Amino acid sequence: MKIEPIAFFHSPFTSKFGIPRQSGIVHELRGRIRFVPEYANSEALRGLEDYDYLWLIWGFSQNVDAEKHATVRPPLLGGNERMGVWATRSPFRPNNLGLSSVQIAAIDTKTPYIDVLGGDLMDGTPIYDIKPYLPYVDSHPEARGGFTDSHRWHHLQVELPDELRGLFAPEDANALEHALALDPRPHYHDDQTRLYGMPFKGYDICFSVAEGVLRIEKWVKK
Repeated sequence: MKIEPIAFFHSPFTSKFGIPRQSGIVHELRGRIRFVPEYANSEALRGLEDYDYLWLIWGFSQNVDAEKHATVRPPLLGGNERMGVWATRSPFRPNNLGLSSVQIAAIDTKTPYIDVLGGDLMDGTPIYDIKPYLPYVDSHPEARGGFTDSHRWHHLQVELPDELRGLFAPEDANALEHALALDPRPHYHDDQTRLYGMPFKGYDICFSVAEGVLRIEKWVKK
């Protein structure tokens, strides 16, 4: 079976570093789904305004040639413990397919495009299908969550300077702050002298982490 993108995702994150590791955990993060010309048909959006959430089926376009294994090291487990790939949401999958639940923020039927909140997709990610989220079959609040039930992300305190915050719309500034609070560093990194760089909306955000506090050291317009 050969599949082709129906759309591409546009996000403030232009690299994998810093992207939230699951959809929905940085709710303010806004992205846009732009359809390729073949599927830029407003009729295909008819009825979508009656839904709140979507499922996106998309491609891990940066991992196409990466070696795949039966087991992976989930970041939530510190990157030290192996789990079966089917028991994780690792991006290193045989068919390089991702699945995300996002909230509909706006629908433009003229262009057309869909703005969504809470995405975990990099800028330029190909989208292969879109399906509506159906609460009566897709929501299972009583379900077990495997190792995610007993492990939680450690949140950092973020010191975001007012000068940097003022460069972005409030929604984008909050998304940046919450994404940084999730600690985008590899979990085996604990060098308090190291400076990290994360692209966000045309800026390189450089930061360090020490004693649970993330400090923005500088930001450079790209």
